[in-house]
Amino acid sequence: MGTLVPPPGSSSLDGRRYPVGAELLAPDRTHFRVWAPDRERVAIVIEGASRIPLRSEGNGYFSGEAPVGAGARYRFQLEDDSKPYPDPASRFQPEGPHGPSEIIDPAAFAWTDSAWAGARLPGSVAYELHVGTFTPAGTFAAAAEQLAYLADVGITLVEVMPVADFPGNFGWGYDGVNLFAPTRLYGRPDDFRRFIDRAHALGLGVLLDVVYNHLGPDGNYVTQFAKAYFTDRYKTDWGSPLNFDGPDAAPVREYYAMNAAYWVDEYHLDGLRLDATQNIYDEGKGEHVLAAIGRAARRAAGRRSVILVAENEPQHTRLVRPLEQGGYGLDALWNDDFHHTAHVAATGHAEAYYSDHRGTPQELISAAKYGYLLQGQWYRWQKKPRGTLAFDVAPAAFVNFLDNHDQVANAARGLPTCALTSPGRFRALTALLLLGPGTPMLFQGQEFASSAPFFFFADHQPELAKLVATGRKEFLGQFPSLGTGAKAPQLAAPHALETFALCKLSLDERRRNGWAIALHRDLLRMRREDPTFRAQKPRGVDGAVLGPEAFVLRFFGEAGADRLLLVNLGADLELSAMPEPLLAPPGADTGSGSASSHLGGQRWALRWSSEAPEYGGCGAAAWGVGGWLLPGQSAVVLVPHVAEASDK
Repeated sequence: MGTLVPPPGSSSLDGRRYPVGAELLAPDRTHFRVWAPDRERVAIVIEGASRIPLRSEGNGYFSGEAPVGAGARYRFQLEDDSKPYPDPASRFQPEGPHGPSEIIDPAAFAWTDSAWAGARLPGSVAYELHVGTFTPAGTFAAAAEQLAYLADVGITLVEVMPVADFPGNFGWGYDGVNLFAPTRLYGRPDDFRRFIDRAHALGLGVLLDVVYNHLGPDGNYVTQFAKAYFTDRYKTDWGSPLNFDGPDAAPVREYYAMNAAYWVDEYHLDGLRLDATQNIYDEGKGEHVLAAIGRAARRAAGRRSVILVAENEPQHTRLVRPLEQGGYGLDALWNDDFHHTAHVAATGHAEAYYSDHRGTPQELISAAKYGYLLQGQWYRWQKKPRGTLAFDVAPAAFVNFLDNHDQVANAARGLPTCALTSPGRFRALTALLLLGPGTPMLFQGQEFASSAPFFFFADHQPELAKLVATGRKEFLGQFPSLGTGAKAPQLAAPHALETFALCKLSLDERRRNGWAIALHRDLLRMRREDPTFRAQKPRGVDGAVLGPEAFVLRFFGEAGADRLLLVNLGADLELSAMPEPLLAPPGADTGSGSASSHLGGQRWALRWSSEAPEYGGCGAAAWGVGGWLLPGQSAVVLVPHVAEASDK
């Protein structure tokens, strides 16, 4: 293996792949390198063996070799301090963040995916999962056993919530402190590799959610090596911001770019989801750190294609604009606006950060057409403008969802959308999500209408646990519908094992809710096989309001292969006189004036209805000769009718 990220320093580092960490040079010989500019002396302490001083390179880095191989455990000892610390670039922490690091041989795993070309954004259907709650066992191995099921439903891209090791026995993963070490809670590093290898064998790509905006509050030892990892120039909601643009920022930038490359290279990941990029600060004059991270990930992928997705609360589209246009060159953005308007439409609650959304047909149409709804307008909730222009952003670059880990946990009692709305609205909004021109994403269990809640959970030590629980309660206080005072429901304690256990999906429920799986499978098959829905072309969709809670989307296909998606979230709607051009029949003008050219004639045919009995619907039809009756809380797909001899 050659050098992947060229490290700075002397020629004695030839053969290293990364600037820092423990790297095997031979079965019984390992090279160590660490950035510790705040220290004058650094040594490697091999567990059960020896202490070996490292050589100062004179640039803040220390390096050296030890006669040990894979499986050996080690720590760094700084100065003459009696307490050694784990490696900031540890590949595995078998005893957790406070224990020793373990030397890992990344070349020992036998990959079978040599023909895998990577994942591409167009046509992707994403599925967000938390390894610890996706199965009862909560391991990489158990999750791998369910990948064939996801592929059968129609998923193409699995997005794994953060796996960087963190303290305690359970957690979301966003307080990770060992960014290169898959958490021992889910298995060993090769178990994660096996999960990804299995996904590729089934045609599934895998993205990893990474947190580059802060480090967790417990087990974070990087400041023992260098205080320059952090800065006080900015603020985040979770802890000290990272130093990407201040004094001594270059090694910090390199560390994070290296991390992105590492996951793509050593784990064959198909991309990354970058958490809360609005808190990744870089006001420097050179390349923005997000662009550098993306460049490192793509270089590590080589011939494979990768997908880089950003979460960005203020909705800055420069993240997905090309580098040559001053953008950061990422691929996609989570679309909170789609979620917020769909949530209000589903539940009727427009409070807190939903307060500027109304869930109207026009909002849902605009979200389908333009991605973001707020593109620089005033956002009353934050008392400032929000968003940037997105008219030229490709539809596939918007990742749309009804649920994700944050939004479910922020809803009443941690319940998913299917439990907060009626079955009819859930089916209709699912059709909008899965057939729309954006990139759809499901949250674990959504495809079988899981009733399992998803709370915020984190197994912290007692003092920190109390602070986290208080902070969580204060955060949820912005939602009046959750109740206040004596009438407020008891919030699930984040540190309680019971809270974590309640969030685990039930495979028995999956077997019982076949209607929901059929709904998702059929819609995704239509999306995959129908060229018009599959196209996701810019300006390929237009829409019109048909009633107080009803609208139509017209998907423009090639050679007249248009499609109509009619969505009615309210009561039954009669469409008899409807002077709306988007309802016009497809095809050329026959000039005959026959009934076949009218709305109620035979020029549109019903292809799909959310009211089908196999989805738990009542089987209501959609029309008669003089017009249509669009059933309440339903969605239908209409396609051009192909005339048969018997029609003439």
